Amino acid sequence: MELAALASAAIPDLAPTGVVGSPDDPRDFSAAVVLDRQGNRWRVRSPRHEEAAMRLETELQVLSGFTPAVRAALPFRAPSVAGAVRIDGLRTFVYHDMPGRELEIEELAGLGPRGIDDIGRVIAAVHALPAEVVENADLPVYTADQFRQRRLNELDQAATTGRIPAVLLRRWENALEEMELWDFTPVVAHGDLHEDNLLVDHGRVVSVTGWTDLHIGDPADDFSWLASSGDQQFTDAVVSSYWQHRTGGSVADEHLMRRAALAAEFALAQWLVRGVANDDEDMAAEAEAMLLELRDDVEDHGGQEISLARPGPRPVTTPAAAAAAAAADTASDVGASAPASPVAEGTGSHAAGSPAPEARDVDDEDHMDGEDDEDDAVITDHDPVDTPETGSGDEDGAAEHAPEAGSEDEDGTTEQAPDEAVDQPGGGTRSSGSHRAEEPPTTALDLDEVRQLRIERDTGSPS
Repeated sequence: MELAALASAAIPDLAPTGVVGSPDDPRDFSAAVVLDRQGNRWRVRSPRHEEAAMRLETELQVLSGFTPAVRAALPFRAPSVAGAVRIDGLRTFVYHDMPGRELEIEELAGLGPRGIDDIGRVIAAVHALPAEVVENADLPVYTADQFRQRRLNELDQAATTGRIPAVLLRRWENALEEMELWDFTPVVAHGDLHEDNLLVDHGRVVSVTGWTDLHIGDPADDFSWLASSGDQQFTDAVVSSYWQHRTGGSVADEHLMRRAALAAEFALAQWLVRGVANDDEDMAAEAEAMLLELRDDVEDHGGQEISLARPGPRPVTTPAAAAAAAAADTASDVGASAPASPVAEGTGSHAAGSPAPEARDVDDEDHMDGEDDEDDAVITDHDPVDTPETGSGDEDGAAEHAPEAGSEDEDGTTEQAPDEAVDQPGGGTRSSGSHRAEEPPTTALDLDEVRQLRIERDTGSPS
């Protein structure tokens, strides 16, 4: 009942009569749906740590930019903030509850043609949002090349953990260096779209939640959850619906799903980095185990297509040839003269020892928090019931809950925006991905296992 008490503190006239669970990320948020005497439902989200609190503050900025005109044009409902309360320096938000419920991805695939068409239409509508929604909230805006460079920076950071298989580092870097793959038109992207943020009612997608990562960037990010679904027929149907609603049926980005598959794979590396950064070994170990499974799939079956260059079949390596190659490899390490292997071999700077990389300049900057919110409602922090408030004060801001298309108007509740804006990490510089380690000449025999030994010795990273 703690969340019910916080809801009452955020909305003074709210008289809770019951609480039911609400799915959310348990590492980041405590969440519940609170029922009141009038039969209204209120969703409460309370951050568990500073980073989660920053994400909620970002979502407040996003929703404040959803003017009545923007909301009326959407084929789904978006959340609206009714109130907030600060406790221990972190703000808990209360939202007007929305219709629909989360479904597993297998259930989404079984919705039938109309429900599947809704998913494509939802993604197309998000990508058609006006850029001002992002720009006015000072959220990240990337060109296509800036987005690619940012991914390369993240790849460098992930490689420093020493816990990502070398074959995956090479695979991702090769795809990131293929310029043709990254020739896309940036759009407003949800940034955290997946089955848990799509609410379904009577077989139709009616609401979209989770607006904490909105930005202008690669549209493929919003398809990564489909790329990893394992249901190609479902994925193809959603993508077809997307292009039908987005362009009338013509495919304007032929490499969309390759980048989506890359994003799905790379999300495991991002999960690992987050676990390491937060000293959460359980999270890091979980990510590492999934990365090893992905490595096995790539080595055994080739993995999903994330690159324009298709790898050829692996030749057979005899024990004698492997021993000879190992001897040649050892000789090259101690100064024996041997020509370098071709660049086409694809050994990237993350996979084997290489000279100190040059800095890669990145012109992009992550967003700075906005100073002004344009909204019809004013949100006011209220003291929680019988709970001493810490670090509260007068704050400016707004959150909006304008009438939805095809829905009843909801009464606004006053609240105050955060004390200060939230900065998100910037792009930084990145080492050149074009370095290639010297290796013995490559023959028709496959020396991959031998090189793997060298990779582990040079980088110290697990294979």
